[in-house]
Amino acid sequence: MEALSVFHFARPLWLLALLPAAALWLSERRGSDEMRRWRRVIDPELLQHLVVGAERRARITPADGLLIAWALAAVAVAGPAWQREPSPFADAKPPVAVVLKVGPSMLTEDLAPTRLDRARQKLSDILAAREGASTALIAYAGSSHIVVPPTPDAAVVLDLAKALSPEIMPKRDGEDLVGALALANRTLAASANGGSVLLMADVVAPEALARLPKGKFAAITILSLQPDGASPGGIEEAGRSLGAAIVATTPDQDDVSTIARRLDRTDLAAAIIADGEVQYWKEAGYWLTPLLALLVLLWFRRGWVLA
Repeated sequence: MEALSVFHFARPLWLLALLPAAALWLSERRGSDEMRRWRRVIDPELLQHLVVGAERRARITPADGLLIAWALAAVAVAGPAWQREPSPFADAKPPVAVVLKVGPSMLTEDLAPTRLDRARQKLSDILAAREGASTALIAYAGSSHIVVPPTPDAAVVLDLAKALSPEIMPKRDGEDLVGALALANRTLAASANGGSVLLMADVVAPEALARLPKGKFAAITILSLQPDGASPGGIEEAGRSLGAAIVATTPDQDDVSTIARRLDRTDLAAAIIADGEVQYWKEAGYWLTPLLALLVLLWFRRGWVLA
């Protein structure tokens, strides 16, 4: 029943080829009916006793075989499908867009040496846990910028992350979190394997919270860069607005393991596949080709066309 619920034709317009097939079959049947003209002048009950050999007529005529072959060919070309084609990227780790806050508050030393340095350390551990996965890096403060597009080279991502500081940001004041998330979504939209977003921030300012559109972003994980027991400073509100999972920073590898497991989930990765992407289905029309071949064999039978 589940297969029937998703059964469809990839190219349904080819089913229109059944109309001329049916028309030709009816026309041939009418033209080959030798008794049709006699029925006009002889009573049908009497006519059946006057005809000799009618019971030996073939049940399946060449016209019938042609109609069946034509119908099977039309159905096969129309592309019947009810199973999805497995993605060639199913075994690959989904990419991630890391959105790193580089504002003045990230220089606070309550997470030694600073919150920004701790974010770099956690990023290094996460990249090591997801070796081979593509990672993009977006930095934001008062403005947001793509530092590096998705790349499997973890060393490049870490080197550029180490070079980030509030002093080099074009606009230090404010928080362009919405712009950074939009950049992350656009970056991941070009990936065939979807992806998810990792937001690494200490606080979210009230003005940034007010600009967050509810439900617009998906597949987001937030690493809260606050010391143990400290107030998250708007992180929880941002998580509720974005529908994101919040992971608190821990002195061990528990936070890294939790984040790595979430980023590797393919169901989260599918949430940021580009709008309008084609869903590929496994066509089953080729299974009808043996039946077509058997019907074609009838035309090699001597006298079949004239039967």
